[in-house]
Amino acid sequence: MPRIALYPLVVCVLAVAAAVVSFVQGSWLGIVWVLLAGLSSNMSWYYVKRGRQAAARGESVTG
Repeated sequence: MPRIALYPLVVCVLAVAAAVVSFVQGSWLGIVWVLLAGLSSNMSWYYVKRGRQAAARGESVTG
């Protein structure tokens, strides 16, 4: 897994935790955290896929 894919994955995990805390406290702000978790999850999958394609071509993925 490319290192750049780990950053959105960490954001996704933290956003899910923040959403759970928000909903437990009765705040509807958790919806924003759920949307952020979805966005960061998609970003992480994109970078993983891009890394696999680059590895298949024999290229190096930086950044």
